[in-house]
Amino acid sequence: MKSSPEGTQSALRQLPAVSRLLQEQAIQEAITRHGRELVVQCAREVMDQLRERLRRGENVPTDLPAVVEQVLQEVQRWRTLSLRGVVNATGVILHTGLGRAVLAEAARRAVAEVAAGHSMLEIDRETGERGDRIEHVRELLCRLTGAEDATVVNNNAGAVLLAVTALARGKEVIISRGQLVEIGGAFRMPDIIAQSGAKLVEVGTTNRTRLSDYEQAITSETALILRCHPSNFRLVGFTEEVPPAELAALAHRYQLPLLDDVGSGCLVNTEQFGLEHEPTLQESVQAGCDVVTCSGDKLLGASQAGIILGRRELVQRIRRHPLHRALRVDKLTLAALEATLRLYLNPDEALQEIPTLHALATPVPTLRRRARRLQRRLRSLLPAQQVTVRLREGFSEVGGGSLPGQQLPTVLVCLQVAGGGATALARALRWQEPAVFTRIEKDEVVVDPRTLLPGEDEVLVQAVVRAVQSVQGGVCGDA
Repeated sequence: MKSSPEGTQSALRQLPAVSRLLQEQAIQEAITRHGRELVVQCAREVMDQLRERLRRGENVPTDLPAVVEQVLQEVQRWRTLSLRGVVNATGVILHTGLGRAVLAEAARRAVAEVAAGHSMLEIDRETGERGDRIEHVRELLCRLTGAEDATVVNNNAGAVLLAVTALARGKEVIISRGQLVEIGGAFRMPDIIAQSGAKLVEVGTTNRTRLSDYEQAITSETALILRCHPSNFRLVGFTEEVPPAELAALAHRYQLPLLDDVGSGCLVNTEQFGLEHEPTLQESVQAGCDVVTCSGDKLLGASQAGIILGRRELVQRIRRHPLHRALRVDKLTLAALEATLRLYLNPDEALQEIPTLHALATPVPTLRRRARRLQRRLRSLLPAQQVTVRLREGFSEVGGGSLPGQQLPTVLVCLQVAGGGATALARALRWQEPAVFTRIEKDEVVVDPRTLLPGEDEVLVQAVVRAVQSVQGGVCGDA
């Protein structure tokens, strides 16, 4: 119920002045910890918000203790990191909202070491002269893929933009209509080409493009043929596309470069995980593609980056373009990428140590054992009459714009709270520390152990207990 105008004025008069708030011991202690400027700003902002709410006729607490508590909460909000770790129990291995690839331990150590002090980012150890930061990963990328040269920018959209700008600005770029994809965040391939200053030439149809379609579109103004692997969607049914090797042969017959945007950055055969084959960087290079681009934080399992590799002459042209510097990566990105790439020098080590690959490779029996342990632990802490904890077969997803429509079998831990509803429980889990992200299926909160990292099981269990308590109003016993 809204208050009357007279009640509103009375409530406004009852609000304590900022000067009065600053005299409170709790506020003084906050000033000591966080500084006077921030605390005073927060006090003023809280008071402004309270006045505005009162003028709208809302009933809000105006007593001194309540206002002090709101000020302290606002100060804490400003001093608490919003970008922090969470528990990913969604079963989506490369969850874009949750940061995509988890770094390997070797990559985390490399980032921490470089962040803690000075580093050899751009200096030649032998001469002491200025060096090139890309050298930390260039040879590794070439060895692992067979490319002549390589460079790295901040993400794959930047890699494609840079490559098209450097190789085709003011000229025509040919691409199949079926490959005019939206990369994400409303960032579309036609927009990238337009931003590069090149002219887009579409060939074929949405579902079928033949080699003759490309050849008929080649003119004296053509500077580049662009192939974009549809890594975030699938076309099925009556479809046809030109294999990379055939498209490369056509491009070379007309002395044109072929740019292959493979997207996911895969270096291993995904069929070993029971998935369909995802084109690898090595295959693209071997097929004769002149420039290949991909992401670093998808199936590669490293930091966010846009990798560019291919023929030396073309990669050098790309590296000399001014946009390359504008899109360059920092030392932390390079540290994580280098450490991850070095793991691939031993394929068995890569499968074991890179979390993305390890999650893909985890067999169902291992997941079932982990799910059963979680079920037993939760049942021991949660009252059976209030919370149902059951297991069922389900599927995990790769996510992150990789292997669209393909799923991995898993065993799910399903939670149902009497009278609480799945939405309320899922929200309560997201507000735990650390936050736990799940998914909802058939009015159950579903936990997929495939995306739980080592050591997170008990963290998850305790978060579930606290979340259920908050939803049920404290029906659970001591955890």
